[in-house]
Amino acid sequence: MDFAKPIRLRGQILGGGKLPLVCAPLVAADADGLRAELAAVRAKAPDLIEWRVDFFAAITDTPAVLDALAELRAGAQGIPILFTRRSTREGGHATGLTEPQVLCLYEAVCDTGNVDFVDWELSGEPDLFRHVLAAARRSGAQLIASFHDFHKTPPKDDLVAKFVAMAEVGADIAKVAVMPQDMADVLVLFAATQEAHRRIALPIVSMAMGGHGSLSRMVGWAFGSSITFAVGSQASAPGQIPIEDLRQLLDAIRRGMGVQ
Repeated sequence: MDFAKPIRLRGQILGGGKLPLVCAPLVAADADGLRAELAAVRAKAPDLIEWRVDFFAAITDTPAVLDALAELRAGAQGIPILFTRRSTREGGHATGLTEPQVLCLYEAVCDTGNVDFVDWELSGEPDLFRHVLAAARRSGAQLIASFHDFHKTPPKDDLVAKFVAMAEVGADIAKVAVMPQDMADVLVLFAATQEAHRRIALPIVSMAMGGHGSLSRMVGWAFGSSITFAVGSQASAPGQIPIEDLRQLLDAIRRGMGVQ
């Protein structure tokens, strides 16, 4: 059976090859909150930890971000870290940073060597994307190109085109998240994911958000999505499922499908 592609990090296949990888977000507003959130999340042993830095109140203070990141790296105890600033245009928190300032933050973060993956939105300026990609390459991190629509689910061909564009600009992983209005929209996402999985060589990540979309977090891997996001402490997007519940569901689905 042809399911999701494995994700490799520095020559190693993450998760022992079992898919999807489970990623837990951290969304605390300060360093103390991050410590508490990390402790709760780490105990549940996700495959990845995502720091949504746009929730961090001190995001405009680069040294404070780097200090918090160093503490996260040590506290994660080997769990890979994904660094994400989500823009307001794609559902993130307002930060007061211009896009060139966000680029400088990403470059500083990459230069520390304390992140394994960085997320950058495809909708940003192409020149900024190229600079983020170069910073990730220098540090050995992988770049996840992403697209989020918190209002609707675009047509299948539009979503496939997003995945293809991400591959063409040199991303390591391609990610699309959409908001379904009904279950038919979830089927659109699955069809787009399956076609993109066949058309591009990159691992891809896809999800439908909200209540209708929760199904995608359980079975999206069967259509080609390599990562699913789950609640370790607090959700970063609507429709995320607690890690414990998600793992039980994934195990049951795998057994039913005869997948190890």
